[in-house]
Amino acid sequence: MTPIISVSQTSPAMAEGWHPAATGSVGFGPHLMLDCRQCHPGKIGDVAYVFEVLKTLPAQVGMTAITQPYVFPYAGLVPEDRGVTGMVVIAESHLSFHSFTEKDYFFFDLFSCKPFAVDAAVQFVLKAFEVNHWELHYAERGRYFPRGTPGAPPTRGLPLPDRE
Repeated sequence: MTPIISVSQTSPAMAEGWHPAATGSVGFGPHLMLDCRQCHPGKIGDVAYVFEVLKTLPAQVGMTAITQPYVFPYAGLVPEDRGVTGMVVIAESHLSFHSFTEKDYFFFDLFSCKPFAVDAAVQFVLKAFEVNHWELHYAERGRYFPRGTPGAPPTRGLPLPDRE
């Protein structure tokens, strides 16, 4: 099982200098997940603002957006769960954002098939939404994902386990 690295912080300034344990990608690619609370309530609930953040972020971390952000307000069966949801499809995979405005909370994910500037992504999101408390989760996905042409030696990733 690929371990998930989790880091809890209370200030955006504390994210500076954070690096995943492995600096290179292993397998398919890195998955950054942020659980954020005590943010700027007007920003996490503003569809236009979330759109602009999601539109700007891919280029900031060396990704290629292939769609415009799809961002919309959400109000479901549980009234206090209303918020804003957004997604951007990037050539490397995707970014997603889900806020719960009445709970002052949002989730952000960035999954990629190639390494990216994790520090830059974290700092950009924390600053954009004025986050005061956050948890960072980081995983290398697809540990045994085959790279290259079938039968060729792998170009990235870990060796496949022995088969019995």
